[in-house]
Amino acid sequence: MMSYQSPFLDTLFLLRKEECITLFAGIGEISSKEIQEASGYFEAEFGKEKLEFLSDTMPFDAAAAVWAGKVLYHSAQLYLIRKDTFKDLEKLIPEWDGKKDIPAKLSADLSLRFLPQVFSALKEADPEDPLVFLLEGILKQFHYSAIGLDLDLKNVNWEEELEDTTYRKLYLERIVEKKAFSLAEVPFLNRLLMAEFGMYRDVFWKELM
Repeated sequence: MMSYQSPFLDTLFLLRKEECITLFAGIGEISSKEIQEASGYFEAEFGKEKLEFLSDTMPFDAAAAVWAGKVLYHSAQLYLIRKDTFKDLEKLIPEWDGKKDIPAKLSADLSLRFLPQVFSALKEADPEDPLVFLLEGILKQFHYSAIGLDLDLKNVNWEEELEDTTYRKLYLERIVEKKAFSLAEVPFLNRLLMAEFGMYRDVFWKELM
């Protein structure tokens, strides 16, 4: 198995390949070399996943992918390592300050798709944990990665959100994959799903009306 000899990179690699997390004794600084290697790794992974897209012209957003990787890594480590970290939470889990366009959402998803499990574990341990609120805010912004969680998305303009055909396809497919009833029952999304299923609704999702 590939190892980068880096807690940051090894955490990301194991999550994506084995869907497991290695917890380390402390949270160290992430070096510029690690960031560069993470960017290259994510770009290669994005290239593989782009084969599933309707379009092969979707650009990769390296900054969004690396930011999301850091958020995931720090969130996972903070699940157990909380001594003297309260003052550093916003530094360790910063908000995304770049474009919130489709390339950013799909690039960030390379890591953020694993964040709901960490979020749920933290929330179960302590619903009032400040980290829970930080992660919830991120997941609401990047809700494609949070499909399956019960988040308050009532302010989302779905027609505008899913205007891009590639993103719409991926979003609907993940709703079905996760059996996300709360999203599937949103009228606009329900119409899209019914149109996609056609006469084969019972094959894809028998329980969905």
